[in-house]
Amino acid sequence: MIEPATRPLEWSPPRTAISRVPYLPGLDGMRALAVAVVIVYHANNTWLSGGFLGVEVFFVISGYLITLLLIGEHERTGRVDLKQFWARRARRLLPALFTLLIGVTIYTALFRRDALGQLRGDVLAALAYVSNWYQIWTGQGYTASGDFAPLRHLWSLAVEEQFYLVWPLVMVGLIRLGRRRLPSMSRWLALAAVVITVLMAVLYYPGPIESCTSTPDAYWQLGGRCLSKTDTLYLGTFFRLGGLLLGSAFAMVWRPVALMRGPIRDKGRILDVLAVVGLGGLAALVWVLSVVEPDGSADPWLFRGGFFVTGLATLLVIAAVTHQRSVAGMMLGNPVLLWIGTRSYGLYLYHWPIFQIERRVAGNPLTFGQFVVGVAITVVITEISYRVIETPIRRGTVGRWWRRLQDARDPAPRRVIAGFGAGVVALSVFAVATLATAELKQNEIAESLDQGQQAVTDIDDLTPDVSAPVSVAETRPDATTAPSSAAGSVVGGSTTVAPTTTVAPTTVAPTTVAPQPIPMLAIGDSVMLGAANQLAAKGITVSAEVSRQMKSMIPVVQGLRDTGQLGDTVIVHLGTNGGLSDQTVTDFFSALSGVPRVLVLTINAPRDYVAENNAKLVALPAQFPNVQLLYWDGLAADCPGNCFYDDGIHLRPDGQDYYSQLIFGVLGI
Repeated sequence: MIEPATRPLEWSPPRTAISRVPYLPGLDGMRALAVAVVIVYHANNTWLSGGFLGVEVFFVISGYLITLLLIGEHERTGRVDLKQFWARRARRLLPALFTLLIGVTIYTALFRRDALGQLRGDVLAALAYVSNWYQIWTGQGYTASGDFAPLRHLWSLAVEEQFYLVWPLVMVGLIRLGRRRLPSMSRWLALAAVVITVLMAVLYYPGPIESCTSTPDAYWQLGGRCLSKTDTLYLGTFFRLGGLLLGSAFAMVWRPVALMRGPIRDKGRILDVLAVVGLGGLAALVWVLSVVEPDGSADPWLFRGGFFVTGLATLLVIAAVTHQRSVAGMMLGNPVLLWIGTRSYGLYLYHWPIFQIERRVAGNPLTFGQFVVGVAITVVITEISYRVIETPIRRGTVGRWWRRLQDARDPAPRRVIAGFGAGVVALSVFAVATLATAELKQNEIAESLDQGQQAVTDIDDLTPDVSAPVSVAETRPDATTAPSSAAGSVVGGSTTVAPTTTVAPTTVAPTTVAPQPIPMLAIGDSVMLGAANQLAAKGITVSAEVSRQMKSMIPVVQGLRDTGQLGDTVIVHLGTNGGLSDQTVTDFFSALSGVPRVLVLTINAPRDYVAENNAKLVALPAQFPNVQLLYWDGLAADCPGNCFYDDGIHLRPDGQDYYSQLIFGVLGI
């Protein structure tokens, strides 16, 4: 048991507690803006590509308020009661979290039973507040797609809770060194935030991130696992401490009550100007930054200072809204933002699983109509949770409410509540039991692609030994894949984020065996992989991989051309997993210019770069007369039966048959 920190010898109760924390409605207004941009981003990241930075704003505010509260408590009482601090945090955070976990588990047990096995790990990680580390370890980072992932957003709450657990202990130690020395200590916290920023920039991996074997420098090896550097930098507690430390450092030098006792008390208008600068900077950042770019690479501006600049801009706004004579505080503390801000925790908790239920799998963007419905449901659930669960428990009024209910003459309310409670308990027991015994399964898309993998030919096997070393490229069907991200699109109203796999050069040993042309070769990504069995059954040699990109296949087709292995027909379906540059398209199809017939399928995927990719593909016949087009983007809508999985991209059995028959019809086989 941890005892409260004892009073240092220097303590003497001040006449006026200058470090006390008054209610600051402007901070709730900042929370409102932060949660709003996060919700918009989670609905459709093409609407606001940097909306995730609202979480960084939360981190800075949390660091500021928690540190200010700890300093104020010590000034008031001469000690920091750690047990009470953690108890207050538990009363504030746990009731809504438990409600969320129970609700999600019940829903999944009733309607998404195949996802229960994967949900089990998410629930346990959420209960232990280690969701961020669990996601890093399992490779289910923020941008991974394909799964029903209703608890993925809890990574940020894990970071904050880990901070709440450790930071009060650190503050007790710093206060013991002398509370009056805290302002000078703040510079070291700011320096620590700078060091974290520099480390993040150094460790950041530039360029497209593909498989662990293809881009090993984009991963760390630990316990036989490949851990994505991008996921670790984004989700890892240490690397996200920057905003929390900036807020904590600011609390040591910027105390709202103390401000009004010095010359800064008359600087409200100057601070309002700083608030405009800060809000303008935050608006620009959430508009231009992103986690990953269309080519699968992490945004360099984000990981090379973007988080730090976001923290600084947030501090400018905090400086204004915590000043009693600033206009910014009054404007951000208006009733609408105040209502949203006081419920920001619930809004953050509940919106993500509701959006996941609407989109079916992670990665699909919501339409505007779905967004409106999802937000409306979120607001209702949040308000009920806030009034019925969170506030009564936080204020300790549940017992009084229950006693009043028991004393009431009319037994009907008690019976209704008892019946409702019994139903919830029964469902909860059923859901938890089902969760505990559920089989761990891959999602439908992954299972389908595994089946298609059986018909795929390893690209190494396509290149026989020749009399001189020949540089080709290696792809392995069992390669470990890593998450990448793609933005949403105007096509179809959905998106998915798939893992990427690159192609690493290798050298074939000398031999005298002559290469043989491949009569019909198909080169594609995971869409083609889904139909690999049907294509292979017609004698087509299939080389298809999850998240393959055209750029990575240029050396492959060049190697096949140079060894004389390109036959009469090559089928190409690439461009789903990233934008195509003019140079990439020219280099790739120049290597195929000697093939009599190159059948190119256009792209059907709800991603923002697809229209531009298709425009480049449609223009190919003018430059390369051997290219013939199959307009998959238009024909996909005419597929009979249940053709696509929930991401709207990958093929179910009906779609696999339809896709293959279209190709066979064009080829006349």
